Parts: sequence; C-alpha cells; structure tokens
Amino acid sequence: QVQLVESGGGLVQSGGSLRRSCAASGSIFGSDAMGWYRQAPGKERELVTDITSDGRINYADSVKGRFTISRDNAKNTVYLQMNNLKPEDTAVYYCNIRRSIVSWWGKGTLVTVSS
Repeated sequence: QVQLVESGGGLVQSGGSLRRSCAASGSIFGSDAMGWYRQAPGKERELVTDITSDGRINYADSVKGRFTISRDNAKNTVYLQMNNLKPEDTAVYYCNIRRSIVSWWGKGTLVTVSS
C-alpha cells in the first residue's frame, strides 16, 4: 500500500504564490508517476500536472507558465509551485501516484484564490 501526506495550500490573493508538497510512503517504486489533480466546485477532477520517473512532465494548458512540478525521488516527494494564482485556480488539490492502471490519492487540500 501507498500513503500520501500532503502539506501546503490555503488562502492566497490573486497573483500570489503557494507551494505544495506530497510525501509518499509504503511500497513506492521509482518508476511510479507522481502528479497533482484538482477539482473545482461543480466540476470534474482534472489533471493539473504530472511527472514520470525519468522526468517527463505534462501540464494542463491553464497552468502552463505559472505552475511547476518537481520530485525528489530520494524522499519520495513531489512538489507543486503555484505562481501568479488566479481565482479560477480555486479548487481542492489532490496528490496522485500512478503505477500502470493503479492510482493512490492524497486526501486533498483546498486552495482558495481571492480576487
């Protein structure tokens, strides 16, 4: 099993920055992909960004140029630096680890961006 512990998040004004981290424990493989999803009120959960073990990165178009994902394989930790936040970024953000067709999820943390 895999356990994910998230930190960071909260309330920030438009244009501000937040940094989130997610530490994984348990049966972690170095080949696992790690990433972040979000779910805004009334909307479906969507991919924000993810990173593979060899460093390939995907970003949602809406966050390109503003968000940066990174991972520390030695610490089994993934980070999300969010800059120039906008009110439309308000959502619950979830950490994710993916191995083939299996995923594990963090509990999620609300990020609120005020205008």
